[in-house]
Amino acid sequence: MAGNSLSADHRKLLARAVLNARREAEAGARESLRALAVDHHEPFGHMDADARKLRNALRAHGRQLGDALDAKRGTQSVDRLAHEVAFEHWHRMLFARFLAENGLLMHPSLGASVTLEECQELARDEGKDPWDLAATFAQVSLPQIFRQDDPALRVTLPANARTALERIVGELPAEIFCASDSLGWVYQFWQADKKDEVNASGNKIGADEISPVTQLFTEDYMVDFLLDNTLGAWWAGKQLAANPHLATTATSEAELRQAVSMPGCPWNYLRFLKSDEGAWRPAAGTFDGWPKSAAAIRALDPCMG
Repeated sequence: MAGNSLSADHRKLLARAVLNARREAEAGARESLRALAVDHHEPFGHMDADARKLRNALRAHGRQLGDALDAKRGTQSVDRLAHEVAFEHWHRMLFARFLAENGLLMHPSLGASVTLEECQELARDEGKDPWDLAATFAQVSLPQIFRQDDPALRVTLPANARTALERIVGELPAEIFCASDSLGWVYQFWQADKKDEVNASGNKIGADEISPVTQLFTEDYMVDFLLDNTLGAWWAGKQLAANPHLATTATSEAELRQAVSMPGCPWNYLRFLKSDEGAWRPAAGTFDGWPKSAAAIRALDPCMG
C-alpha cells in the first residue's frame, strides 16, 4: 500500500462503498444477533450447546462495549455489539482485498502469497465461500488486528448481507487498494453517517458521539506540514547554525528549503521567518532541547490509532 494518494473520483467511489457496506453489515449483524437470542431474556429452545455458548460470550462482550442489560427482564440492547460485529466482518473482508492486491495475502499452511483468484480455486476444492476463506487467511496473518477468540467474528452474517459486502468489496477498482491513503479514508467514511447524525442533532457530544465526530483521517499534506515544521525545523536549525552565512544571504524561503533539503526529503512545507536584523530562522523554532542526532529522537503521536 505504498502507491500514490487516492484520486478524487476514487475517493468518492470508496466513500459510497463504505457507507453502503456499513448499512448492509449492521442490518445483517442485528439479524444474526437476534437469531442467536442475544437481545432475548433466554436462549431459544432449538439452540444447541455451541450456539448457547456463543450467545453467552456475545452478551458478555456487548456489556463490555456498553450495551445495557435489563436486570429485571433479562433483555439486553445490542446497539454497540451490532456495530462491532458489522465492522469486524467488513474490516476483515476489506483487509483480505488490501493484502491480496499488494501480494501480502498469505496461505497459512503453505507460507506463500495467494491471489483472490487462487482463493476461489481453493475454496471450490474445500467447499467453502471464497471471500470467507480469503478473510480467514487475513485473520491468521494479522492476529493482533483480528483476534482468534473474538466472539464478533464467530457470528455468521445472513447470506444476503455477506453477498452485499462481497459485491461492494469486489467491485472496487484495484487501484484503490494500492493507494497510500485509502485505508485511512475507509475508517473516516465508516463514521460519516453517524457524524452527520450527531452534528445535525445539535445535542451535547458525549461518549457515544465523540468517536464519529473526532476520528478524522489526516491527509498527507497535513502530515508533511507537521513533520516539516518539527523535524524539518530542527534539521534546518542545525544547518543554519553550521552555516551562519546562509541565514543572512538567502533571498527567499524557497532558497533556504533547497539549501537544507536532503535526498528524497525536500521539506516542501518548511516555513522560515526573517528577523529584524535580516537573519532567517525556522518559523517553528529550532527545538534546541531535542537530541543532537536524528537517531536519538523518539516520538509519540497521541492521534495514532
